Amino acid sequence: MLKLTLKTRSGSTTLEFTPKRVINAGYAGRDLSATKAHIEELAREGVPPPPSIPMLFPILRDTVTTDDRIEVVTTKTSGEAEFVLLLTGDAIYVAVGSDHTDRQLEADDMLLSKQICPNVLSVEVWDYQDVKDHWDEILLESWVTPLPGQDEVLYQQAPLSAILSVPDLVDLVRSRLTDGDCEDLVIFSGTIPIISGQTVYGSGFRCTLRDPHLNRTISCQYEIERLDYLT
Repeated sequence: MLKLTLKTRSGSTTLEFTPKRVINAGYAGRDLSATKAHIEELAREGVPPPPSIPMLFPILRDTVTTDDRIEVVTTKTSGEAEFVLLLTGDAIYVAVGSDHTDRQLEADDMLLSKQICPNVLSVEVWDYQDVKDHWDEILLESWVTPLPGQDEVLYQQAPLSAILSVPDLVDLVRSRLTDGDCEDLVIFSGTIPIISGQTVYGSGFRCTLRDPHLNRTISCQYEIERLDYLT
């Protein structure tokens, strides 16, 4: 169970959400040139281009976490800033999160690479109804801390107009589900291009959704620890 805080226009309430299914979208940009830029970023890491775009990946639900620290196996892992949808009943809640991915494994098997690292999301979430009328104005950003003790650097930055809209993303997912069941579903949206075009394997990652219309921000931040305690 995820213990979250729902931030609304009128205040805050506790929200408990138990994912039944988790889906990661990939290559889901509205702008084809931006999507191609992300494909080129991954190609530089040895990741082959996808067979089609956009892509959807089923994810082990136990990998979803709000922890501020994650463990990884290899040195080549990196975060990706994404908006995250939580669907339950008639409600859609919005978080910000990171599809942290093992790039070394991704070069061999993209689906498996999505299972080995945690998928992290913010503790605070918004009601989609509060933001849908100015959705495209919301800014998605991320920062990477290259090494422990170093200053973080801006890594990604784009408005949500760069990614498939919520209705289009939900419709895409529903069309691909064998039973159409979206109850208690978590959807990671897919990411935006890296500003420098160069993947950074850092020791920390932070991402935010910044709403200039309502003047508020939600964030997800975590440290990355590699399991290197055996010789």
